[in-house]
Amino acid sequence: MWGRTANLRQRIDGLSWAQWLAAAAPGAAAFGWWAGRLSVWVPAMAVLAGFMLCVALRAWQCSLRRQFIREAALPPFLRGKLREAFPHLSERDADLVLRGLRQFFMTHLRSGRRFVAMPSRAVDEAWHAHILHTEAYQRWCRAAFGRLLHHTPAEVLSRDARRNDGLRRTWYWACKEESIDPRRPIRLPLLFALDAKFAIAGGFHYVPDCSAIDRASGSDVYCGSSFGAERDGSWGGPFDDDRRAGDSQGFGGSETSSSAESSDSGDAGSSCGGG
Repeated sequence: MWGRTANLRQRIDGLSWAQWLAAAAPGAAAFGWWAGRLSVWVPAMAVLAGFMLCVALRAWQCSLRRQFIREAALPPFLRGKLREAFPHLSERDADLVLRGLRQFFMTHLRSGRRFVAMPSRAVDEAWHAHILHTEAYQRWCRAAFGRLLHHTPAEVLSRDARRNDGLRRTWYWACKEESIDPRRPIRLPLLFALDAKFAIAGGFHYVPDCSAIDRASGSDVYCGSSFGAERDGSWGGPFDDDRRAGDSQGFGGSETSSSAESSDSGDAGSSCGGG
């Protein structure tokens, strides 16, 4: 697996260089025209060809990034760190938590690398252990996202769930990963189910639907359906088709990646959103 991981990383890095060269080609053609060595049509064709090539290379790189997150080897010590923190977990349980970590990384990539909040104490423990090995984590992030994904503590819904943009974005893309309707879920995506499944102390427990929850009893269970709560007879929040960059109601994908976030990248601004 480590050989496959290195191969994926090399291919992703190679595509970053290829995008840079494709973007530079129109400039070289324009210089040739300015120097009187090329026809005026050559720079125009170079711009068009360079743009199309960049789009194709970026799509290919995004596909490889997704493959890297799903298949690349995670540091083997993470399983042991998880079992130290939660001694009741078996090795198989720890592997499932690491699958949840991969799903969290995928929500960040598919949202266009916008902020996503961590909904699981167990997965947060694995994420934090990964970050403590700085060099390995930086290399992972560079291959998976093109830049560093900074750690933020695990979070839960506030009184108004629709204001929790980071959690809602995580919910939406985790549901998409498992072909779950984020508005009307009949089950939880793995990332939101792990704490309850493994009875994690201080963990966050979610259920798909709030209808069976007795809030008057002081239940601390959170509801997946709250992320898309109905408002004035219509669905609001992140499930609206609102594509304004940076709008809190936009819900990830390249259409809603802010220019500030995209510019902080070493791979020609690839956002890898949507899909």
